[in-house]
Amino acid sequence: MDIPVLPDITIVFGLAVLVILVCHRFKIPTLVGLLLTGVLCGPHGLGLVRSAHGVEILSEIGVIMLLFTIGLELSLADLSRLKRPVFIGGSVQMGLTWLVFFAAGLFGVNFSGGSSVLIGMLAALSSTAIVLKTLQERSEMEAPHGRVSLGILIFQDLLAVPMTLAVPLLAGTALGGTNTASIAYTVGKGALILVLLVVLSRKVMPRLLLSIVRTRSRELFLLAALGICLAVSLLTAAIGLSLSLGAFLAGLLLSGSDYRENLHEAVLPFKDVFTSLFFISIGMLLNVTTAAGHIWEILGAAILLLVVKAIVAGVATRVLGYPTRTAVLVGLALCQVGEFSFILAKAGFAQEVISEHFYQKFLAASILTMVLAPFLIALAPRTAGIICRLFRVCDTPDAAPMARYTDHLIILGFGAGGRQLARAAKTADIPYVILEMNPDTVRNEAQKGEPIIFGDASKPGVLTHICVQEAKALAVVISDAAAARRAVEIARFENPALYIVARTRFNTEIKSLLKLGANDVVAEEFEASLGVFARVMDKFMLPHDDIERMVQAIRREGYKAMLPGSLDEMAGFVPDKSLAGLHVAVFTVDAASTLAGRSLMDVHLRRKHDLTVAAVRRGDAFVPNPDGPFVLNAGDRLYVLGTAETLKKGAGLFRGTAEAASPAA
Repeated sequence: MDIPVLPDITIVFGLAVLVILVCHRFKIPTLVGLLLTGVLCGPHGLGLVRSAHGVEILSEIGVIMLLFTIGLELSLADLSRLKRPVFIGGSVQMGLTWLVFFAAGLFGVNFSGGSSVLIGMLAALSSTAIVLKTLQERSEMEAPHGRVSLGILIFQDLLAVPMTLAVPLLAGTALGGTNTASIAYTVGKGALILVLLVVLSRKVMPRLLLSIVRTRSRELFLLAALGICLAVSLLTAAIGLSLSLGAFLAGLLLSGSDYRENLHEAVLPFKDVFTSLFFISIGMLLNVTTAAGHIWEILGAAILLLVVKAIVAGVATRVLGYPTRTAVLVGLALCQVGEFSFILAKAGFAQEVISEHFYQKFLAASILTMVLAPFLIALAPRTAGIICRLFRVCDTPDAAPMARYTDHLIILGFGAGGRQLARAAKTADIPYVILEMNPDTVRNEAQKGEPIIFGDASKPGVLTHICVQEAKALAVVISDAAAARRAVEIARFENPALYIVARTRFNTEIKSLLKLGANDVVAEEFEASLGVFARVMDKFMLPHDDIERMVQAIRREGYKAMLPGSLDEMAGFVPDKSLAGLHVAVFTVDAASTLAGRSLMDVHLRRKHDLTVAAVRRGDAFVPNPDGPFVLNAGDRLYVLGTAETLKKGAGLFRGTAEAASPAA
């Protein structure tokens, strides 16, 4: 069987492995390695790939999977909280960027009106795939700048339809009644499909997924996950919306499902593979010869795009009420050109709105901004700190310092963890103050009476404002890892006696937070592993005090506990494993069983069968440690202690059969 695209995929993957290995050695992001792979193997590079179009088609699946997983990680409630970043932030970012580049094209380069409009649209878009993938890898999707970036990217995707419809009009076609009717028809279909999706997600999907899960078939569950994702994407594409936006909506509508995590894990391998193909296909578009001949023009265009887009996105973030630091982070996250710009540019070239010469230079400059994007996002926290110090922007609230607070608790962040901590502090009558960077949250919670103020905890003036010098404890429960490290460092400098506990998602953050001055660090990944460890040891019947000693030893070792051979305190500790072979099984006394109607002392379970009845459930009554005269009735559920072998042999006693069977757990 001849599969034309198969040799090309083999070449692409093989070359990608080599390029990424080299990039890893020089600490270059994997994403850049994928783009370089596309440049090398594409038709304008070494020409190793014959069917570039086939690779490009497969690569679209990567964007679909990426947006599907992003949607799964959100919820409709989360999206409702993003309405201001989506509509206000997105409108400001798109509008100002378009205006700047429209003016530059019309007056600076003397393009026609239609060409200038298209140039503004091309520049206004950012790369959803690059930004979200990079923020995911850096665990910054939940940070304020991650949420704002996501909101603006959603708005950009929503404008895909009108921008696509506008390209033929820019070529000189008048906007007649037919086109107006077509646009209205498209919008109507879109609204209808959105309503249909909401109904399906609430009425049909829960029952369908429950039926699939009950089969316990991994293959069926995987097929269902992929089928739902692709079906919704095709539905939205049928009305003119982008495939990626449809995938995002599919994930969003399934985010409230009990099986969200399983859905995410099912599509994760496909997402990684096909997303890699997407970035490789972007690299294939670059004509190296053209780029080399106009290198300075391309560099100038790339710098102009990066600088203007960063400033405009930062301005949009400030309009939303976020501090300067968040504005810088969002600006550097969204300053590259988006993948949808390539589709618009190709359509504009086909309609002769832009020339081939401009098209190739635009592709080169855009790919260069994409290559630089991961580096700029990585440098964003440091850049934000430099800008804030240079312009003396501390984002300190205007209100007077709350001097009435002494020996109080400071809570940085008002997500789920911050809310629980505030509730506990209120119950215990502990004075506390909350610092939050989401202006909507601050406004809403302040109206409810919460002692919450807006501010950036990574700025010394803000922590001084909430009396960190007089505080007794500081709880850092924010998702921005860089801001958390800076807040811990400042708080420790301002108050050496302050007790600081910080929450982080990953073990890799523990060491740096402790070094900067945190007294304790709670890593979600680390604590989850301890919970699993304790439950496994408990299943093997180790004494609880031994398990607790081992857990405390691991916790005291902190981040070093995850490294082999580092648990010095446990080196000579030998837990009591005398009960490790014991198990607890649950048996129901059948009416035909010889045990029914007899007392425990009469049936001699312990002496004859090495089984011990630890407890009995009789209807709603629960009897622990039943004594010898206790009479067993049909229907009683017995919690029986024994070894795996004795439980297996004795199972038939409870059913009234001599057969040995596995106990019902």
